[in-house]
Amino acid sequence: MQFADPHDDPNAYANELGISSEAMSLYLASDVIDLHLDSFIWTRIFGYNLHKKHNLGLFGRAFYSHCDFPRALEAGLTGATWIITTNPFLPSRVRTPLFVKNLARLKRELANASSHYRHVRTAAEYRAARAEGLHGAFIGIQGGNALSHHRDDLDHLKDGDVLRVTLVHLSNSNLGVTSSPASRLGGRDGLTSLGRDYVRRLNEKKIFVDLAHISRRGFFDAVEVHDKSQPLIVTHTGIAGVYEHWRNITDEQMRAVADTGGTIGVMFQASFLGKRGVTASHIIDHIEHIIETVGEDHASIGTDYDGAIVPPPDIPTPREMPKLVELMLRRGWSSERIGKILGGNVLRAVELLRG
Repeated sequence: MQFADPHDDPNAYANELGISSEAMSLYLASDVIDLHLDSFIWTRIFGYNLHKKHNLGLFGRAFYSHCDFPRALEAGLTGATWIITTNPFLPSRVRTPLFVKNLARLKRELANASSHYRHVRTAAEYRAARAEGLHGAFIGIQGGNALSHHRDDLDHLKDGDVLRVTLVHLSNSNLGVTSSPASRLGGRDGLTSLGRDYVRRLNEKKIFVDLAHISRRGFFDAVEVHDKSQPLIVTHTGIAGVYEHWRNITDEQMRAVADTGGTIGVMFQASFLGKRGVTASHIIDHIEHIIETVGEDHASIGTDYDGAIVPPPDIPTPREMPKLVELMLRRGWSSERIGKILGGNVLRAVELLRG
């Protein structure tokens, strides 16, 4: 795998991005963990090679080709949750065996990149991988209906292989109702009884219940039945207190997550961050609102790169992420706070869940 190590010439990297050496040094010295990378979906759809360094796709920064294994390393991502997204249009009896196949495939992809990547399940495993200079790759599921045909479908999740499950995605399912406009297609506005049981079973397995994408009633249904000793997370979202949108969560929802010790990842879809003229600075606005509302221990980053998003023009790929540190420093934020946002809060939550 060919890539340019960002540590080889950090000054050149800083100059390329137009940021200070202070920002770059802080960035490269930090754990930088993206809570939501969806690049694997394009491998499944049209054979996108994760091991090859790509340029932007046919539509520029839109939709796909934001990231791959080499570019994640060039961007200094020390870890990420690599996602298996569920196809909701397939019959439920098909989704489970397909998920099992895709999980094995993603694990093979990571194993084939073992000189630079390692599949990790806990904070301790992540730190061990980092000590060897490896990217710590967690695995997550987007769309709990990947494993909801039978109650025992969740038994396919063994040995902590999967860190988190996003209960619903962009469509309603037998688990509950999405926050998207598709919710109008029917269904009660919340979790079903199966969805409530699903939360309990995820708790039993110490798998994060991810409340991105779910309707607000469904969100609080999950909070109600969730094991209060375990952290909740929202891996990729915008913040309604900055910009009201069906995809964004409220201050009340943030407080519910923070009360459990969890964290909230701000995503990079421009239309969820603001109305027009959105830049990387808007990402910091959303992070800042989390900090002002529930504190700096509960703000993280979950880009959703390759998840059919259109990121701001000044941060089209992970390689531009050090710009965020420059913007945080300009707001007078401490290096400790910035380190928490970049990855420290994720590791704290993972450790709280799995020891």
